[in-house]
Parts: sequence; C-alpha cells; structure tokens
Amino acid sequence: MQISYSTCETEMPEINQERISLWISKVVENFECEIGEINYYFCSDNYLLEMNREHLNHDYFTDIITFDYRVSDIISGDLYISIDTVRDNAEEYKVDFFEELHRVIIHGILHLLGIDDKCDEDQKIMTQKEDESLVLLSKIH
Repeated sequence: MQISYSTCETEMPEINQERISLWISKVVENFECEIGEINYYFCSDNYLLEMNREHLNHDYFTDIITFDYRVSDIISGDLYISIDTVRDNAEEYKVDFFEELHRVIIHGILHLLGIDDKCDEDQKIMTQKEDESLVLLSKIH
C-alpha cells in the first residue's frame, strides 16, 4: 500500500498524513478492496482548471479530479485537489476548511471504489458514504 501527498502551485495543507492514510485504508477495507498506489496532488485553481480542460474537456473550476487506475479490487489512482476551491466551498457551506478538505479527500477514494455522483440519487449515496467516512475519521487519533 502506498499513499503519497504532493503539491502543484500551492502549499501543502497542514494535515496529518499518517492519520489520513490510515483512515483511507480503513474506508477501502470496508469495501473489501486493497490499496495499490494512491497519489494526492494538492494544487491551485488554475492548475486544476488546466487539467480539467486538457484531460476532460471541461472549462470550469472543480474541487477534485480523480484518475482511476483500479485493477480488480486493488484501488489505485491520481487525485488532484484544488485547495482554492476547497477553501471557497468551506466558506460557502459554512464548514471548517479541514472538514471540507477531508470530505474531498475521501470523495475521490469513493469514486475509485465505484461510487458515482452524476445523478441526484447517486449524489445522495455519495454524501451518505462521505458522512459515514468522516465519522470513521473522527474515531482515528
């Protein structure tokens, strides 16, 4: 299992990487899968906008882009998170920055685990799984 954290055009957020990695592994275990290689890239809005345009032909800001390299039940992927958008969303939703960041971190993992959020019903399931995962994080010290 390998989970790495890097930055692109932004500073590394002050997260406990060991705790977050343990949390992610527990969430993945709950889905009866294993972690292969997960790479988190924390980046600026502009960096992620360019990735969105280049790889997905989307011309808008987003909080996360997930590239899924899953093979069978081994979860692998590259997850790009815009710290700028996470900060903006935290203000908009009136939640703590780190709560929103943790939600986005696990959102990408849930995508790798096969949970989608394209329609309203899928969005409800995604939010429920995010909430369950955040409760699990609160139990890890």
